[in-house]
Amino acid sequence: MARVDTVVKIGGSLAESDGLRPLCRQISDLARWHRLLVVPGGGPFADTVRRCYSYWSLSETAAHKMAVLAMDQYGYLLCDLMTGGVPVTSLVDVQPVCWVGKVPVLIPSQLVLQMDPLPHSWTVTSDSIAAWVATLVGSASLVLLKDVDGLYGAEPGLSGQGQLLTELNTDQLKKCGGVDEHLAVILNRTQVDTWIINGSRPERLIELLTCGQTRGTHVRQR
Repeated sequence: MARVDTVVKIGGSLAESDGLRPLCRQISDLARWHRLLVVPGGGPFADTVRRCYSYWSLSETAAHKMAVLAMDQYGYLLCDLMTGGVPVTSLVDVQPVCWVGKVPVLIPSQLVLQMDPLPHSWTVTSDSIAAWVATLVGSASLVLLKDVDGLYGAEPGLSGQGQLLTELNTDQLKKCGGVDEHLAVILNRTQVDTWIINGSRPERLIELLTCGQTRGTHVRQR
């Protein structure tokens, strides 16, 4: 089975950001020193699935399968933006790509739909799929890249995002927005060190991989 240092999920919220191309270039550079596996979000492709789900009153199972296929499309987009991005459909192919200093980008539909490990529900998104993949490849860490600095807690009596939550446990994660509802369930079954950081600031990913700390939200076990 493939083993990687870090699974990096590139959120769909970054799909139409000017920072996506610099982020992909930076991940290509980081792959020379770190064994990374990129898991794509759904991006605008998953948004199309959500609209179809609502308009046609699709079943949860149909929407789940379509959303996973949306991740495939975003994965190919990410590969094209990376200097050393290599699409992989099997975890067996991950390690050889890492050995030559390139970036394996998981095209996940074959793996997810064949093993079918997760509920067919919108409570499951690419966040949970990335965490599940991290357990499969024995990754020590999982980084979820969003278009915000991390997760936020609401301040009583105030509107807006509130304060950045720099650290929380999996029980607290269940009560937060910004990630899917099933993520805490998966993280409770594993010891994967999880961070949620801003992908529009690639220097934070560099800092995290180099120093083990950066600005963002660190999720610890209960």
